[in-house]
Amino acid sequence: MTANQPPGDHDLTILAQETVIGSQTSMPREGHVLPIGTALGEFEITDIIGWGGFGIVYLVYDHSLQRQVALKEYMPSSFAMRNNQGEISLKSESNREIFQAGLRSFINEARLLAHFDHPSLVKVYRFWENNGTAYMVMPFYQGITLKEKIRNTDKPPDEKWLKDLLFQLLDALSVLHKDKPPCLHRDISPDNILILPEGRALLLDFGAARRVISDMTQSLTVILKPGYAPIEQYAEEANLTQGPWTDIYALAAVIYFVITRKAPTPSVSRLVSDKLIPLSEFAKNQYSIAFLKGIDKALAVRPEHRPKNVDEFRRLLGITQQQPIFGDSNTPDKPVSNKGKFFAILSAITIISFIAMNLPWNNFMDSQQTSAKISPTYDRKPTFIESAQFDPIRELETIFNARDRDHAVTISIDKVQVTINKDQLHFKIRSAKPGYVYILAVGTDQSDFLLLFPNAKDQNNHITANQQIGLPRNEWRMIAGGPPGTNHFIAIVSNYPRSFSHTALQKVNIFETFSSNETKELYRSYKGTLPFFAGQAICPSDLASGCQESYGAALFSIEEIKI
Repeated sequence: MTANQPPGDHDLTILAQETVIGSQTSMPREGHVLPIGTALGEFEITDIIGWGGFGIVYLVYDHSLQRQVALKEYMPSSFAMRNNQGEISLKSESNREIFQAGLRSFINEARLLAHFDHPSLVKVYRFWENNGTAYMVMPFYQGITLKEKIRNTDKPPDEKWLKDLLFQLLDALSVLHKDKPPCLHRDISPDNILILPEGRALLLDFGAARRVISDMTQSLTVILKPGYAPIEQYAEEANLTQGPWTDIYALAAVIYFVITRKAPTPSVSRLVSDKLIPLSEFAKNQYSIAFLKGIDKALAVRPEHRPKNVDEFRRLLGITQQQPIFGDSNTPDKPVSNKGKFFAILSAITIISFIAMNLPWNNFMDSQQTSAKISPTYDRKPTFIESAQFDPIRELETIFNARDRDHAVTISIDKVQVTINKDQLHFKIRSAKPGYVYILAVGTDQSDFLLLFPNAKDQNNHITANQQIGLPRNEWRMIAGGPPGTNHFIAIVSNYPRSFSHTALQKVNIFETFSSNETKELYRSYKGTLPFFAGQAICPSDLASGCQESYGAALFSIEEIKI
């Protein structure tokens, strides 16, 4: 997702491909957000990655731990404003009770999320109060919501993929439900589940501040999501209490949507006249009958007719306790397993400490020859990739690890998953310091290892401090051309121009490739201190203080899928 993309309909903690927090429909006005470069303790704001009616999410650089993370600020724009010092104040004293209730809920949510440590739950590193509001710091995940993933496919996924998804989410719910006291999510829906590039499912935040404020200012029909909220979330009767079965209903409704592409009939309507077609009828020839009946039981209108807890629901579905292998599925747009994944995960987000995202590699389509793909072709198969001594993904990591950690480079990706023969790859680079941009890329089968930018069609690679440039430019736009899989990239921003002549680059179409026997031999004999594929700085001959070889860098990736 891009930093200026219009938001969705709810308050997310972090970004998804097509969703950002809140309910606004335009960029936040000047003065509403903290400006880029603002320091909040050890955190420096480098970009805006989401905004909405109740909060703003920034991409920040943690100078203490030298990593990129996401920072969320409580900012209910309807009744709060920011002064020139960055402090939050009320537009009217009449809103103080609502503001304070939302603030307390925001803080409680941060404490709650920080309490859990599960791969399918959002992780909060720290939170604090300042400037009349509160902040929480978390990993920066990028991916695609389950809602968008299903909408972008032509047919429903197979049973194995669904069980893998349910395994992850039920395991996360089990952790919540077994806490003391038990914790319920109460807001599970297809747009509150993020699918990360390696196939991992992430249950997005609890939207606590949003719900409290909505409860004080709006009707229940606005708070709850029709089709996914069970009857007990509408009712106040003592015999309709909420419990694990409440989240189980919502999760079953999500699976109903995935299979039918429609949300179930709202539970309040079903209580009067239940016309919902059971999955055991709708999809009886597509999935095992036991699996479908398990989902049907979890969608029972009355709480007492549903599975009472996660373990009972697992047994009904035939889900074992064995951890699924992400991406091992025959669905048409199956996630690709992460070979050599460089997840130093911002401890759990897929933009990781270095914004590493699993994105698929693309064959490129020349903008002037729209029918001609310009992905590299070779007279012979590259041989050095087969050498046990060389791993191109590892080389990208090596370049990244040798970066100047005080030189922040950030990447914003338009789409972390692109459809073959349909979508264009596009990303934006921002650098905290001026310099020269270089993009190296490794294709899905690791046989294409390229210097992607600058290239024969685009040599203008200079970037100024805090400037954001979008690539590819029109001269060399890239269209996903397959095969399905993950493409890995590194963006380097160097103080000085860099030369890669020592690597024996070979020209292929408009790009240059490292895939050759000569490169293999040079790599084996290299004795330099910097990574072989990072290039060498070209410094002015009259430089008095010595040549600075340092550079900033960011890893990222894009996944190609076939539908």
